[in-house]
Amino acid sequence: MMRLEPLPPDSLSPNLRYVHNEIANLITKSQGPVVMLDAQGALLGPFPPMLHFPQFGVPALAFLRSLDNHATLDKRVREVAILTVGGAFGARFELYAHEIMAAAFGLSPNIIASLAAGGRPEGLKEQEAIAHDVASALVKGHIVPASTYNHAVKLFGQNGTGELIFLISGYCLIATVLNGFDMPAPEKMGDLG
Repeated sequence: MMRLEPLPPDSLSPNLRYVHNEIANLITKSQGPVVMLDAQGALLGPFPPMLHFPQFGVPALAFLRSLDNHATLDKRVREVAILTVGGAFGARFELYAHEIMAAAFGLSPNIIASLAAGGRPEGLKEQEAIAHDVASALVKGHIVPASTYNHAVKLFGQNGTGELIFLISGYCLIATVLNGFDMPAPEKMGDLG
């Protein structure tokens, strides 16, 4: 049994229904191939906890949305960083969703599998490799080494490096929420219609 059940849209207050609909519209556009709604139209993944605890979830969603609204990094670079986080945390839904997105953006199955397993894959491009290195240091609780940080700034600029660090932080937040509430990936949830 799930710790927190997905909330069907009809069960939500008008304010939360608005939040639900906004999320559903955004993810349908940005993550089309990923199953993010169940048969009743309830959001899956990190969204049930955010709707169950809106005093924390809605501000978290605003932060996460800002990561997308102000994204300048290449999509492949973003996916490498996100999968590095997901692999380190073992966050099932994060890995499920971003393995699909990484493949859609052209990352090879070998790279995706290695990142999901917590490894450092062969064949990363320079920007992808530094994104992995920054994410890898941070998910281990380490300070990003000066040489790594400086190389990231050389490749992405100061703003791009800041974006990368906040992106990694945001997906650490998502992974923690997913793991804390033991949120499954869709293939482990039974029939979703």
